[in-house]
Parts: sequence; C-alpha cells; structure tokens
Amino acid sequence: MGSVSTETEVECSNNSPQGIQDSDEVERSKIGILRVVVEREDPSAKELDDFMIRRFLRARDLDIEKASVMLLKYLKWRQEFVPNGSISPSEIPNELAQKKLFMQGVDKTGRPIVVGFGGKHYPSKGSLEEFKRYVVFSLDKICARMPRGQEKFICIGDLEGWGYTNSDIRGYVASLSILQDCYPERLGKLFVVHVPYLFMTAWKAVYPFIDKKTKKKIIFVEDKKLTSTLLADIDESQLPEIYGGKLSLVPIQDC
Repeated sequence: MGSVSTETEVECSNNSPQGIQDSDEVERSKIGILRVVVEREDPSAKELDDFMIRRFLRARDLDIEKASVMLLKYLKWRQEFVPNGSISPSEIPNELAQKKLFMQGVDKTGRPIVVGFGGKHYPSKGSLEEFKRYVVFSLDKICARMPRGQEKFICIGDLEGWGYTNSDIRGYVASLSILQDCYPERLGKLFVVHVPYLFMTAWKAVYPFIDKKTKKKIIFVEDKKLTSTLLADIDESQLPEIYGGKLSLVPIQDC
C-alpha cells in the first residue's frame, strides 16, 4: 500500500483533524511529535488525522516510542490485510450469512450500540481468515457510523444458546488482537449477557490475551439485572427491543 486508504481512515475518524480541543497541552504536543516520528518512517501516515494518532498514543499511555511502534505496525497490517482499502461483502459470505452482528441506536453519551450473538457464530462454516476479514469489515462499519465528535462504541455480547459448536478460541483471540492493536480506544464498554456456565472454560483460555485497558471495559451481567444494567447506560428509546427497548436490530452489513 503506497498510502493508507483515505476512504477508510476518514470514515473511521469522522472528525475534523483541526485542533483537538479536549486534549491538554502535553497530549497535544505528543500528538505532534508522534506524527513526525511516524510520517518519517511511513509517509502514508499523512493520511491520518490527529484523533486517530491520539487513540494510538493513549493506548500506550502517551509513550511516544511505544505508540509509534504500534501505529507503524498498524499501517503495515492495513496495507497487507486490506489492500483495497475496505473489505467487500463478497469476501465474507459465510460470516454474513450467520446474521450474528447488529448495530442501532446510541447510548446516553452518544456511543453507537453494537449487538453480537455468540450463539450464532459457527466457526466450522467459514475459515479463520474469513472471520478476521469479517471483524475488520464490522469495525470499519462501526467507525464509519460514529456520530461527529464520538470515537467509541459500546457492545452487548449476547451468549444465549452458546455451546461447543460456537466455541472459537482462535477466532476470539484473533478478533481481540485486531480490536486492541488496530482499533485502539474504540471500545467504550462491553456488556456480556446471558452467559452459560459452559462459556467460562473458553473465557479462561481467552482472558490472558485481553489487555488491561480492555479488561476494565468488560462487564458480565446477571440475567436478573440485565434490563436495569442496560438502562443505566442506554435510554429505552435507544435500546433493542429484545432487551425491553424500542429499536429493531439492524444487520451490520445494512448499516
């Protein structure tokens, strides 16, 4: 990739690159330094706006050296994994057919709401590479639909009906890697609901791969507290109907 796709990066940031107002002087200074460091190594970084650079900086606790390594690795990955700038639905037919990811509404702070159904994920019906493409397709869709001024989304991970045929440790670890390494500071909160006891075996296998920042954003919700927990963050008018709200689920590919 001679340069990062302007289409994807502009859509995913959805913010003007001019003047980040909610950063302090030190952070703004480090954003400028990180930009210079990264552009020196990869000129395609000129396509990135300050908000994206800030997310990578924050993901590494404002450590410019660590953030530059992370961002340069991302740019190389994007070139190799998404050479056309975006993933086409034709590249992920088996994943889309499972109808397991939806997006609609926003929470009380304006973050888009994503709903994923673990019980509808069947790794035997696709391949790990196709699933990884599906994860990128979905995250790009989510980022492109961010309201102006918003950088994060929240997710409801619904595990109702989840069983051994749905278990996919390699897929879970791969999606975590993509989220944490290539879309840092995008996940605002993850509610894990309708959790079967059986799932905890898979959870123990995946847990070591979750970084400390992401761990703080994951909330396991008891069935009896499901509605009240979700309503604390999401207004009833924005909550999916299946959780007692007003909105219908919209498949991610139709968003």
